[in-house]
Amino acid sequence: MKKRVGQYLLDCLRVNGLERIFGVPGDFNLAFLDDIIADKQIEWVGNTNELNASYAADGYARLHGLAAMVTTFGVGELSAVNGIAGSYAERVPVVEITGAPTRQAEAQKRYVHHSLGEGRFDNYQKIYEHITATTAYITTENAQDEIPRVINTALRERRPVHIHLPIDVAMSTIEIKRAPVAYQHQSQPVTAYLDAIQQALATAKRPVIIAGHEITAYQLQEQLEAFVNKTKIPLAQLSLGKSAFNEENPYYIGIYDGRVAEDSIRNYVDGSDCILNIGAKLTDSATTGFSYQFDLNDLILINQRDFKAGDLVSHDVSLVDLMDGLLTIDYENQAAFPAIKPAASPIVELSDQPLTQKDYFKLMQNFLQAGDVLLAEQGTSFFGAYDLRLPKGSRFVGQPLWGSIGYTLPSLLGTQVADPKRRNILLIGDGSLQLTVQEMATMIRLKLNPIIFVINNDGYTVERLIHGMHAPYNDIFMWDYKALPKAFGDKGHVITYDVTTSRELQTVMDQVTADPAHMHFIEVHMDRNDSPEKLIAMAEMFAQANQ
Repeated sequence: MKKRVGQYLLDCLRVNGLERIFGVPGDFNLAFLDDIIADKQIEWVGNTNELNASYAADGYARLHGLAAMVTTFGVGELSAVNGIAGSYAERVPVVEITGAPTRQAEAQKRYVHHSLGEGRFDNYQKIYEHITATTAYITTENAQDEIPRVINTALRERRPVHIHLPIDVAMSTIEIKRAPVAYQHQSQPVTAYLDAIQQALATAKRPVIIAGHEITAYQLQEQLEAFVNKTKIPLAQLSLGKSAFNEENPYYIGIYDGRVAEDSIRNYVDGSDCILNIGAKLTDSATTGFSYQFDLNDLILINQRDFKAGDLVSHDVSLVDLMDGLLTIDYENQAAFPAIKPAASPIVELSDQPLTQKDYFKLMQNFLQAGDVLLAEQGTSFFGAYDLRLPKGSRFVGQPLWGSIGYTLPSLLGTQVADPKRRNILLIGDGSLQLTVQEMATMIRLKLNPIIFVINNDGYTVERLIHGMHAPYNDIFMWDYKALPKAFGDKGHVITYDVTTSRELQTVMDQVTADPAHMHFIEVHMDRNDSPEKLIAMAEMFAQANQ
């Protein structure tokens, strides 16, 4: 059977479950986009720019398991670099496909547009080598080997990959020698690693688990919960990886974030004689400036390609295999641990006084429902939201390691199209919103129904707390935020609200809950100097680190 290379690429993506492709058209990818449009099972989601497309693909992949995006050579693929780097840092599998000039143009070293005018065509590919798990230059000769290889790498490593696809190659017809097959994990023995873990637990008097983002990246939440239920080892999450564990589980003790953690959690984790670090990375923002009090040499690392237990070290072992193996360990914890209080609805005394961050997040806790997808933008939103107790089946999306402001609004597009039936709730500040807000137009075009809360506190709050509280560079120009949906072409699908008090916010939340058939855009006014307590502590840490 004969097919164009572009069609074969789509077949390889589709067999791995892909249903949407994000991106922006450009002359070096237009003919390939024709194949996407003609495909009956894959939908093209055009974006307002390539950066937003990369963020949307990231959000889609976090829920769906794999994403793809298409850019044009040079200007397009470079605009996507920031988002792809974030996907690499936080382990999100995105296939970035660059439509490129013809092989003839490259062979003749033509000074084509979007190039640097030097007759070179590999500059941008070299950039991607540093922020992807692998890259590929597709030809008619290697297409059936390279395309499956890079997609399988993205799924195996849960990291982005880059495909350089000359437009003449995409349109070339090849004989398909073998039908595409879905990626299958190839298990390898982990007995030696399990023995080391079992040995450490055998003498442990106060074991604890720290869980993180690799659990959600590999969709291992059920296996982790089964291991905890079997061994009765208490578990704390990092903010980087929130929703890795069911927060209604009786063995969940809360968020561990170093010196700002609740006393009972901090004391138990720091005083543990056996810490299983499962899929977690101890970053500065996740630990408040590396303020943990345990010895890293005593930590048992159980991560993707990063295992350490005593003298046993490996950089070639799969987290998937390790999690499967943990379920065979014979151990039951007998030590007491600080039980987290059952989730309860915080009491808020509604008033007509100006709304505070404290009441805002209390009301947000009451607003959440089982199964919600909650996205929290880096800043006041993230540091206020990661302490919220998530109902069972919920998913939390943030970007605390890469920390690119503006990420969550386009990511919301991705998470919502990945699962249109779930409530997708975005918490974002005005400063971040101004970076990527145009992607709301795509949501309006697709008639999606997310819920967007915008904190209007007049500027870059995180930066003010770190340095320059009254400096002009932390100011932003005040927009008429509620007018944005109409400016983006809304014809009545988006309902806008203006909130200044806790009483108004509660009323709006009740209205939003009762009306799932619309997109809701809520502008929430708060004082520019009001911040979540943990953000204040984190900002102090960042300020000290920069001295």
